[in-house]
Amino acid sequence: PQARSKKKSRKHQRFLERRALLEQKGLLSPHGRPGSQSPEAGPEATPSEADGTAAPCCDKVPKPKRIVPSLLSPSASPDSIARHHSVLLSQENSSSKKVQMSSLVLRPGKYVAIDCEMVGTGPRGRLSELARCSVVNYEGDVIYDKYVRPELPIVDYRTRWSGITQQHMKNAIPFKAAQAEILKILKDKIVVGHAIHNDFLALKYFHPKDRTRDTSQSYVLKKRAGVPIRSSVSLKNLAKNLLHKKIQVGCKGHSSVEDAQTAMELYRLVEVQWEKELAQSLPPRPPSPVTDPAADSSQYLDDQYWPTELMASSL
Repeated sequence: PQARSKKKSRKHQRFLERRALLEQKGLLSPHGRPGSQSPEAGPEATPSEADGTAAPCCDKVPKPKRIVPSLLSPSASPDSIARHHSVLLSQENSSSKKVQMSSLVLRPGKYVAIDCEMVGTGPRGRLSELARCSVVNYEGDVIYDKYVRPELPIVDYRTRWSGITQQHMKNAIPFKAAQAEILKILKDKIVVGHAIHNDFLALKYFHPKDRTRDTSQSYVLKKRAGVPIRSSVSLKNLAKNLLHKKIQVGCKGHSSVEDAQTAMELYRLVEVQWEKELAQSLPPRPPSPVTDPAADSSQYLDDQYWPTELMASSL
């Protein structure tokens, strides 16, 4: 009992010292005056007083912050991603750093850029078939780059543009094998490319339009580059005018890796406006609890959704 009283006395002494310090700083009303609300010493003292600090006194109630889910579920649909992107950008346009980070919030793994090189097969080499395919991620890192052996014999390598030679075909993989690998990467992704319909045609594949970002058809890019909206523009000219870099130079042909990386750079350059306008153009869609993480699923707690056996056992 004696040790307890000493301990309590020391605690009470420290409390009095801290209270005196707070009174001196004007953060606490003097003890014993009318209207004073200083709490009694003892174990019932609030945590803030026990630590020697006082809770800030303010008459205004802080406004609740607007909460937006920072992550989307893996099953989120492309229009959900675009709308979510638009909301984030509208809230974060005051901070350039936050705008740059908006895509990181939206899982950059959802974005890839692709470019393919074709060779000529069939009569007079007029049929275009896939001979190389490169895929890069949102940061421009190469995640796929392989030479592909066409299904028909090659008549024209088109080396001046494709950069493909007979030597490249020695270790090339068959088209069917390459197609399976590439489509596995593109599944559920937002795919960026320049004149990307040609790449999909070579892959014998159709990618959903709402998940495709074609830099050759981008209104935002053409406007920024000062190109007429209805005119066609090359990737080389866009890179020169907007990125201030030279691509597709020399006589060895194009590099599909370089072209894919350039397309992704162009997309990221106008990503904010592009996605915002895309989100506004999407038709309204009722939220789905499966694809929309912001959907309210509390309705499923109603009795009508509970199994009959479980309801009977709880009675």
